[in-house]
Amino acid sequence: MSRHEDPLQPFPPGRRARMAAVVAVLLATMLAGTALLGLAGGFITACALAAGAASGFNFFSPSAGIRALTFARIASRYFEKLLGHDAMLRLARDLRGWFFRRALPLAPARLGRMRTGALMARLLDDIAQVEGRLVRALGPLLAMLGLGLAAVAWAAWILPEAGLVLAAAMLLLGPASALPVAWDGLRREARDVRLQERLRVRVHEGIEGAADLAAMGATRAWAARVDAAAARLARAGRQRQRRVSAAAMGMSLVGAATLLAMLALSLQAAHAGRIGAVEAAALGFATLALLETWAGAGLAWQALLAGQASARRLHALVAQPPAVGDPPRPVPVPERGALHLEEVCFAHPDGRALLDGLDLRLRPGERVVVAGDSGSGKSTLLALVLRVLEPQAGRIAWAGIDLRRFHQADWHARLAWAPQDAPVFAGSVRANLRMGDPQAGEAAMWRALEALRLDARVRAAGGLDCEAGEGGALLSGGEARRLALARALLRPGPLLLLDEPLEGLDVDAAEALLLDLERALGRRSLLLVSHAPVPAALPWRRLRLEQGRLQEV
Repeated sequence: MSRHEDPLQPFPPGRRARMAAVVAVLLATMLAGTALLGLAGGFITACALAAGAASGFNFFSPSAGIRALTFARIASRYFEKLLGHDAMLRLARDLRGWFFRRALPLAPARLGRMRTGALMARLLDDIAQVEGRLVRALGPLLAMLGLGLAAVAWAAWILPEAGLVLAAAMLLLGPASALPVAWDGLRREARDVRLQERLRVRVHEGIEGAADLAAMGATRAWAARVDAAAARLARAGRQRQRRVSAAAMGMSLVGAATLLAMLALSLQAAHAGRIGAVEAAALGFATLALLETWAGAGLAWQALLAGQASARRLHALVAQPPAVGDPPRPVPVPERGALHLEEVCFAHPDGRALLDGLDLRLRPGERVVVAGDSGSGKSTLLALVLRVLEPQAGRIAWAGIDLRRFHQADWHARLAWAPQDAPVFAGSVRANLRMGDPQAGEAAMWRALEALRLDARVRAAGGLDCEAGEGGALLSGGEARRLALARALLRPGPLLLLDEPLEGLDVDAAEALLLDLERALGRRSLLLVSHAPVPAALPWRRLRLEQGRLQEV
């Protein structure tokens, strides 16, 4: 599939041939099952009539047809599962790749406004509904339509009135299966997915904050909120089931009337000699099989609505314009240079000014520490340098070139970045370090660990393949912080950006970490945001951010 195609479409252009193959084998399975029951019913009737009349009877042809249809149904069921899962997995791959390509430019400026549980609902629930539309909704509905048209043509060839009965049944069964489900269905589906999202948010935040909830004695109250959200979702599920049941009841009534009409018509035609008894029995049994197959239409319509509602939610998320765009003709990023912020202004969405005419020049190899009160705009300053946000006024330049002239990925390749509370991921130390530089060899990894005095700890634990644990659970707080910094140091960029790297460390550990960092930086420039005091032994430039401007300390 092309990178520019939209997998949210019901039939994505790059997957239409495979989807048509899935519908074809679904139709083949339905046709084989319906024909099998019709032929078997006619065969049993013929056997009974032949025994009663004690006359000769062609036993072999119908029995061979039954065997052939049985094997055809087995084969088509196998290929239905094979092709259906293949198409769904390919669509899942395309859908996830498309979603991440569209969503990642929105982080963190746009996605940062969403709660984690709500974003997980998009990633898990909505994508699963969209990728399952083919095998749960579109494929069965199209195959049912094809089966109905084939059955009408076959019945009309045997008895024209029988074709009219089945055609009328199709016209009635369509609304009977769809209307109870589809009436105001998109609004209800949107409400149901919001309830699912709310429950996921409650559960996720309860797990993440379990220790704090227990410390405050609020676990029971939070559990009650989770139970209430689950109860609302359960009520919505029961309402959905009632709608599907109403569709099934409507189809059962239409199906019963259709079967009675077909039996009366075929028996009357057989009595009049227009068709034989075998054909009359085949019409009745085939109609019964056809109605049984059509009984799944209500669930298919429900799956189609759920997939459509989820597709709308995914599209609404990724259709947001990114906070930062790339220029039509980007210029190369110089390998080294000075970072210069000139008269930079940025205001909070509520209108509160964070940066008001801020000026800063960071020369190659220089170390600058920015302190300031919480909420003064320190993290916003780093976000502007990272170019995940754009200044509302002023200019940020690297080597004299405005950052807006660079491709964002090219600019990020020149940066090494460790955010506040930089995560340590579950897995080995090696896997964590390679997130900084996937091409780094073992020697480079050990140099980074040695620079931050973490090498002895890693060697004692078994080397680079020792486990760090979920969130660095197998490391101390200082060790986890040093591992995150080592990961940033592995990146070859000439500018290192650190946001509160000393948070949670005691004074001695913080001072030791900064001294080690100074030795490890080499010729790199450093822009560090921190509340913690910087050791006097470090010849770093110290600034304070107050009222949107930087002042020398």
